[in-house]
Amino acid sequence: MNIQTISWVFAVVFLAMGILGFVPGITTADGMLFGMFQTSAMNNIVYIVTGLAALWAALSNPENSRGLFKVLGVFYALVAVIGLIQGPTVLGILTANAALHFFHVIVALVGLWAGFGTSRTYPEADLATDVRRR
Repeated sequence: MNIQTISWVFAVVFLAMGILGFVPGITTADGMLFGMFQTSAMNNIVYIVTGLAALWAALSNPENSRGLFKVLGVFYALVAVIGLIQGPTVLGILTANAALHFFHVIVALVGLWAGFGTSRTYPEADLATDVRRR
């Protein structure tokens, strides 16, 4: 999986979470997206902005994707750490529960890996012609 593909995945996931967070029925009356993730209007806006940034990176080039993932990795790592310390809110702005804290940790780890761990460009493998002799 290359960094552009990861950008597409981030774009789809974050845009879906952000948009669906505003849809009654998918989000319960007490603000639970899919009955699992605590959400609010501010969370949804942050997710839509994240999704749009990931969409821009996916349509751009690998260097822009790496730069974006460095920023997202650090941002969501801070959100995860602050959320784990503070509990149900992050700086009194974003709401979160255990499932959302876990989601932020995963997003931070993937973002940090994609931003800082994929700095080299590797050619895509052509499995049809990659025959190894033993």
